[in-house]
Amino acid sequence: MPKQNFTPALLISFVIIAIIVCLVLFPHDGFQAALRGVSIWWDVLFPALFPFFVISEIMLGFGIVHFFGTLLDPMMRPVFRIPGIGGFVMAMGFAAGYPVGAKLTAQLWEQKLVNREEGERLVAFTTSSDPIFLIGAVSIGFFHDASLAFILAIAHYGGSFIIGLVMRFHGRKALPTPQPLKERGPVWKQAFETMHNARIQDGRPLGTLLSQSIVQSLRLMFVVGGLVVFFSVVLEVLTSAQVMNVFYMLITTLLTITGLPHELSQAIMNGLFEVTLGAKAAGGAPAEIALSSKVAIGAFILSWAGMSVHAQIVSLLSHTNMRYLPFLFARLLHGILSAAIVLLIWEPMQRFRSPQAVFLPYYEANSPLLSYLKLIFPISAMVFVGAFAVIMSLFFAYSLLRLVYEKVGGTR
Repeated sequence: MPKQNFTPALLISFVIIAIIVCLVLFPHDGFQAALRGVSIWWDVLFPALFPFFVISEIMLGFGIVHFFGTLLDPMMRPVFRIPGIGGFVMAMGFAAGYPVGAKLTAQLWEQKLVNREEGERLVAFTTSSDPIFLIGAVSIGFFHDASLAFILAIAHYGGSFIIGLVMRFHGRKALPTPQPLKERGPVWKQAFETMHNARIQDGRPLGTLLSQSIVQSLRLMFVVGGLVVFFSVVLEVLTSAQVMNVFYMLITTLLTITGLPHELSQAIMNGLFEVTLGAKAAGGAPAEIALSSKVAIGAFILSWAGMSVHAQIVSLLSHTNMRYLPFLFARLLHGILSAAIVLLIWEPMQRFRSPQAVFLPYYEANSPLLSYLKLIFPISAMVFVGAFAVIMSLFFAYSLLRLVYEKVGGTR
């Protein structure tokens, strides 16, 4: 009989007992942190994510996702080594924010439209912040400077595309999913036929599809909310118990090595657990700290996404064979890339900054749900269209480089 290793179970048990003891010792701090987590979930996450969860379910049922898959397959496979259906996931992930990309990827894996390696590549670079959170919450709400939104967007979404290009080398020996059979006629006609076949195969009436989409989306929203509250409470009680001091010292050492102010260690520590808490701490750092350093740390936190989002991703991928480690590597690399891009473009971008606010509908604090819905759809639609434009640009660049390579190779 093989010897069993109880070390992981013992470590997890010790951590859980330590958290329970901290909750007993600091009940007031834990309660206040739970209230903050619920407020973040209801005021920010629910209105930002729930509509996209429902819409993505309906689009899958109607075959619209399959339509985009056939349309984008000639572009996505050579650039990112994923099926064309990943282009839709990328656009939705950028427009709606985490964890929509992972949710859609898990559904594609269930339908055998992507394999394990392709799904891991897809989740790695489609897990990003939504534009409303980046502009409204981080730039305006935390940093009180709307002109920073453009810098953060370039660093965050530009880093995502770089991650997509890097992850194309992940699982190089794995066989790709079969390409759709090429039929005669234009590609748009093939895309409509694929959408029609997918709708017939699904077969659910509109009422059933709508009700099931709402129920599944609500279930996922409660999972997301529970994880946000849990990590908010854990971070607060561990901070009250002075347990986090060891991690603060480690982060301070790393910041000193990189030349960034050590006062930002608390922002990074908060961001490692929950992205909202970390971004807020970065924006509220002392005024004497250089703004470029604070924005770079904010970009790192946005791209790392926090253990709360990581737990959401693990939960969504738990019924698939996709692994967590590639996602963890991609998040860490994305965070470093985003911070480096901010520092790299900071000086050149100063000429484009202005004190004027970004053009957004007026946000009413008394009706956060309605206000966020007014903010979400126009800007997310712009990001959705922009993502497709970038895919086409990368494909044309790839085709041009390939043509040049073949020309040069033919002359040798």
